[in-house]
Amino acid sequence: MWGGRTGAFLRPSGWWPTGVLGRRLLNCNAASLAGSSSPRCWNCGGPGGPPRGDRFFCPQCRALQPPDPTRDYFSLMDCNRSFRVDTVKLQHRYQQLQRLVHPDFFSQRSQNEKDFSEKHSTLVNEAYKTLLAPLSRGLYLLKLRGIEIPEGTDYEMDSQFLTEIMEINEKLAEAQGEIAMKEIESIVRAKQKELTDDVSRAFERVFQLTVERNTSERRRRRMIVQ
Repeated sequence: MWGGRTGAFLRPSGWWPTGVLGRRLLNCNAASLAGSSSPRCWNCGGPGGPPRGDRFFCPQCRALQPPDPTRDYFSLMDCNRSFRVDTVKLQHRYQQLQRLVHPDFFSQRSQNEKDFSEKHSTLVNEAYKTLLAPLSRGLYLLKLRGIEIPEGTDYEMDSQFLTEIMEINEKLAEAQGEIAMKEIESIVRAKQKELTDDVSRAFERVFQLTVERNTSERRRRRMIVQ
């Protein structure tokens, strides 16, 4: 299993974009946080807006609406449900959403909107942090498919990989000077990329098999009906 093997290299990033700037609404092609489960505005009772479009705010009274608890992180962050994620696009989406729902912009609004803003902002932070790092992104993909690995679970590393880890640790212990450290960093980054690519290909194979199986099942059902 890849969980233990990649864990030594694929750690969640601690980097976050610096502050958020002015607030503006998402365009009609951007994904919304509030879903069809809240068809009517809590404030004015008006319709919640079209199926596609800006549903962060009521189109009638512009009151901030509650987040949709069924929305997955990939949909929220406007990403394909895949292990391969454009992290630059992900960062831009994060900043865009926080400019829209950050609590700082709701200090003069109703208590309901303040509460909803806190929930929206927390959800966006969690989604960004989860999808930014390869390890947490992979675990989240598994969770969406009904597979959860308990925290702290690890798998026995194969002897070759364990040897590579030991060799890197020895190099670190003996490293002297910036050049030596940069060489070790290059080795680790190359290994991280190799493992990330391996995991990505594994997910893609699983998704492809799922599509093929679903397609085959639909064809079988159509034949039965005919």
